[in-house]
Amino acid sequence: MSSNHIRRSVETVLAAAAAGLFLAVPALAGPALAGTGELAAASPSSVVVAVGAENEYANVIAQIGGPYVSVTAIMSNPNTDPHEFEASASVAEIVSKAELIVQNGVGYDTFMQRIEAASPRRGRDVIVAQQLDGFSSNIFNPHLWYNPKTMPLVAAAVASDLSKLEPAHAAYFAANDRAFVRSLQPWLAAVANFKHHFDGTPVAVTEPVADYMLQAAGADIRTPDSLQAAIMNGTDPSPQNISLEESLISRHEVKVFLYNQQVTDSLTSTFLSDAHHSHVPVVGVYETMPVPGYDYQSWMLAEVDALQAAVTRGTSTERL
Repeated sequence: MSSNHIRRSVETVLAAAAAGLFLAVPALAGPALAGTGELAAASPSSVVVAVGAENEYANVIAQIGGPYVSVTAIMSNPNTDPHEFEASASVAEIVSKAELIVQNGVGYDTFMQRIEAASPRRGRDVIVAQQLDGFSSNIFNPHLWYNPKTMPLVAAAVASDLSKLEPAHAAYFAANDRAFVRSLQPWLAAVANFKHHFDGTPVAVTEPVADYMLQAAGADIRTPDSLQAAIMNGTDPSPQNISLEESLISRHEVKVFLYNQQVTDSLTSTFLSDAHHSHVPVVGVYETMPVPGYDYQSWMLAEVDALQAAVTRGTSTERL
């Protein structure tokens, strides 16, 4: 798989910027904002420059900070493999100006650490989701934003750090944090509802992208961790694991096949074809938030809705 992964030279990344590989996130993204009575009070001198290593984190920053943040997402293109991202000089420049940064950790976005070390900034706040979650650096699954516990912790940390940077607007950030937590309830309710009605549903996956959410929803992930890790890391899986995955699909031992919509190669394409041939419903999951049209909350809810549609109606949702 590694030969098929997308590796970008500096020149390629610079060219991709025009196609939306990294982008400014509108400050008013998402429904979680508090009342807009303070909008007129915002001024260039009171805007915090912020960066989200992945666009889902940038979106949460924007929802908490509202007009008092200018946010840039470094990774936002759903057609690229985030594991193989290589930062460019222009990305380094963006990061060097940031007063607040949110990144994933767990080795997922190590390029951020390198850039931050090369361009230190006094007073810069760096929030690492891994540290908030209390995960070690060698956990199997780095896709922390699918864990229902992660983003409330990130939002609270963002609100706290913004309050230190802009204390005059601390109440506004705190209100947006509370509103953000409330806005997660439809997703959390959907996860709980799936677990209540379909606990133990067997599923197959290619990578552990949505595994945290699947586990919270009570799904039984039949694909071996070793196969998921091999596909995720671009190494050759064992023939036994390949055969097992094919058998899970062809013998209808799973109700749903979930695959990483952003990263496919000949092997995962074969599994996808097997699912089509065997009439096993397929759900595509994403590592970066699909844009436009989604904020973090609606994206997560859409993934659960797609899972439930697959189980209850046999409906495939390969793209959101």
